[in-house]
Amino acid sequence: MKRNPIETVLGAVVLVAAGMFLLFAYSIADLKAVTGYELKATFLKVGGLERGSDVRISGIDVGTVTGQSLNPETFQAQVIMSIKPGVTLPTDTEASIVSDGLLGGKYVNLVPGHASDRIAAGGVIAKTRDYQSLEDLVGQIIFLATNSGPATPQ
Repeated sequence: MKRNPIETVLGAVVLVAAGMFLLFAYSIADLKAVTGYELKATFLKVGGLERGSDVRISGIDVGTVTGQSLNPETFQAQVIMSIKPGVTLPTDTEASIVSDGLLGGKYVNLVPGHASDRIAAGGVIAKTRDYQSLEDLVGQIIFLATNSGPATPQ
């Protein structure tokens, strides 16, 4: 079988273009983890939060989830985060796990409080709000709709 040199050159051009596209996508994607100080937060359920997920304040990326573990005593999920060094959080900061849209991933949303004291590196965010899945919310709506009021004794 004889090979056409034009096909070979065209194949090489396509491979070079694909390589350049991958290099461009990797440089733009900002895939590296945020390096900074470590904080922990405890949740009843994390709802599919993954290592590498964002930590955000007002929609701005300020950190990365670096790990998760199960507390063997309380059986609660402990989320470990790396926060940018320039971001110092008040001690009354609240952490919640939220979804990035209906089909989006999960991330940790931080709502800073107004305390003058700051959480030290290696500290714990005491106020947390657990992840509420779509099924949980639908169940609450159904429960509220079927219970029209307090039951009266007959």
